[in-house]
Amino acid sequence: MSVNKVILIGNVGRDPEVRYLDKDVAVANFSMATSESYTAKNGEKVTTTEWHNIVIWRGLAKVVEQYVKKGDRLYIEGRIRTRSWEDKDGNKRYTTEIYGDNMEMLGGSRNQQDNSNTNQQSHPQNQPDNQVSEPDFAPNEEDDLPF
Repeated sequence: MSVNKVILIGNVGRDPEVRYLDKDVAVANFSMATSESYTAKNGEKVTTTEWHNIVIWRGLAKVVEQYVKKGDRLYIEGRIRTRSWEDKDGNKRYTTEIYGDNMEMLGGSRNQQDNSNTNQQSHPQNQPDNQVSEPDFAPNEEDDLPF
C-alpha cells in the first residue's frame, strides 16, 4: 500500500489561470506560498517560503475561477504529481504540481489577517500557526454513529 497525500495552508501567489478543455472541463493553475518562521541563534527571525504549483480540475476549478484571487489564504488537500516534457532544445524538463482534490477558503489575504487583531477567538483562521483553537460549533451529542 502507498499514500500520496498533501495538505497545504498558504497564500495564493498569483491570480489563477483557468482554461476550458473539451466538454466544458475546467482546469485552474496558480502558485501558492507556504512559509515557516524560526528564530536563529543570533535572535534574528528567519522566514523561509516554499512555492507550490497548484492544479485544480472540473467543478472546483470553476469555484477557483469565480472566488480565488492573489493573496487569498487557502487550505488545499491533494496529491503530488511530477510530469516531464522535452523543451525546444531537446532537454528533458520536469515540474512537480499539487493536484488539489479539496479546497477551503480561509478568509482574507495574509496582510488583512496580520493587521486584524479583533475577534481572533471566533475566527480560527486568524490564529497563529502554532496555536490550536476550539471549534466554533457545538457537537451534536445525539448522533447515530455505531461507536
